[in-house]
Amino acid sequence: MPPRQRIGFVVFPDFQVMSLAAVSVFEFANLEVEETVYDIQLLSENGGPVRSSIGVVMQTERFTDPAFDTLILSGGSSLPQPTPAVIEFARRARDTSRRVAAICTGAFILAEAGILDGRRATTHWLFARELQQRYPSVNVEQDRIFIVDDSVWTSAGMSAGVDLALAMVEKDLGAEVARQVARKLVLYHRRAGGQSQFSVLLELEPKSDRIQSALSYAKANLRAELSVEELARAANLSPRQFSRTFRNETGQSPAKAVERLRVESARLMMEQTGHPIEVVARETGFADPERMRRAFLRAFSQPPQAIRRNVRAAMAE
Repeated sequence: MPPRQRIGFVVFPDFQVMSLAAVSVFEFANLEVEETVYDIQLLSENGGPVRSSIGVVMQTERFTDPAFDTLILSGGSSLPQPTPAVIEFARRARDTSRRVAAICTGAFILAEAGILDGRRATTHWLFARELQQRYPSVNVEQDRIFIVDDSVWTSAGMSAGVDLALAMVEKDLGAEVARQVARKLVLYHRRAGGQSQFSVLLELEPKSDRIQSALSYAKANLRAELSVEELARAANLSPRQFSRTFRNETGQSPAKAVERLRVESARLMMEQTGHPIEVVARETGFADPERMRRAFLRAFSQPPQAIRRNVRAAMAE
């Protein structure tokens, strides 16, 4: 069992409460191993009560000497306005802590402190372009759940902080402990860092139950042909009415939407399994690897093999 580790979790006025979900990962890791491996402290510049964006107030300790194994900067619903003291604290933590991390817009603080210069990093997709424009020396990868670049960790927003914390627990305590913590947090699966921040079903946003039913049917039956006629039956509409309604509600054709569902499923399968490309293509309805390769190039401007290499590189970090 590793020695006791101090985790400093820094919050700021108007911080996003969802950021605190990452703290639960370390709490449940302690429960899983029946030992206090992680000693968690909520920190702020001045200490005392700090009000979140939703109005919930958290009691914090004033940060002084950054003598923490891990320092995590929380995120917010808007871009942070860090004071010189916060920037200096982050810089000192880079030199004294084993790892420094930021959730969501906390990446802007690391960037302002120069900690992300020349490094790969991510943040919430809403702010990724702004991060790149403000700090051109940072290699921003906006479609990543989290990124580990040496001792610096960054994650996307909201629930992605949980994935980042689970990856830390896996590195410290092993994959089995991380899996058990994820189960106790009632997570469907632990997302790898290379996974996309986006979900096709959320992005399509169908307005009617019938189109939603057709998309759910397609998601559950990717190996099937999924012709317009088949999807129309799932929606209880005629093929002509289905095609017209589908395009009106989603802004694209059924064939294009099905391809996007298959690409998303194939990418997830490649991130979470070691199945050969041929198997992934067959299981996700592409029929052959070449057809899947062309779809990946359209979606990601990268072939499947490059996506898999990126995931393996992220897991090895």
